[in-house]
Amino acid sequence: MPVPGTSPVKRNTLRQQIADALCDEVLAGRLPAGRQFTVKEIAQQYGVSATPVREALLDLCSQGLLDVEEHRGFKVHEFTINDFRHMVDARTMVVEGVFRHYVEQTLNSMTPQAMASVRRRAEEAERAARSGDLDILIGYDLRFWREICGLVGNPYVLDFLQRLRVQTWVFTVPYLRRVPDLRGLLWTGHCELTAAVTRGDPHDSERLIAAYNTHFRALIERLATGEETRSRNRTATEPGVNSP
Repeated sequence: MPVPGTSPVKRNTLRQQIADALCDEVLAGRLPAGRQFTVKEIAQQYGVSATPVREALLDLCSQGLLDVEEHRGFKVHEFTINDFRHMVDARTMVVEGVFRHYVEQTLNSMTPQAMASVRRRAEEAERAARSGDLDILIGYDLRFWREICGLVGNPYVLDFLQRLRVQTWVFTVPYLRRVPDLRGLLWTGHCELTAAVTRGDPHDSERLIAAYNTHFRALIERLATGEETRSRNRTATEPGVNSP
């Protein structure tokens, strides 16, 4: 809601603020997959009119985070394990291509200020990963990858990768939150990757990116498979349900 005494927020700014807030809610799992809601509900929640809310919700639909439910409002999109696999494969191909072909260009064009910012993001993301602090990690990990890929200077590549990364986090967060202690389970190579990019080493950059994606995919597949197995076991032991 607007702070008393401040100037009115422009509609496009309010629209973006609402979209960002809802995206954060989805990322955090407070708006879980399959959750249905209406424009009116969100407008009342944020104390704003329906127009910027509707615009923000449609923006999130275009990002693949929400679905339009005809005559019922909106629903948080439900990604599947196959969606996750395809997303990881897609971002792997694009990121590896970026670092293979543009690492020298990136090194020559980046400013000391930009590189210092990437290092700060890397340090914070790695610190959060080591401590198993998922809420802190998500924000810094997204900023880290946005900034390091943004060094290439191609906004279309940046937008594509950022969208995929948000979607993969949306799918994986519910599984990760079921783990009591994430210390030692999360990838912690942010600083090492930053160092490889800084010295213009495409081979080491590719190796680290491949290691990251392999680690991330194996962890989530293990957690997702385990959850499905537990769900089947619970169903099989319910009264009146026979085991296969």
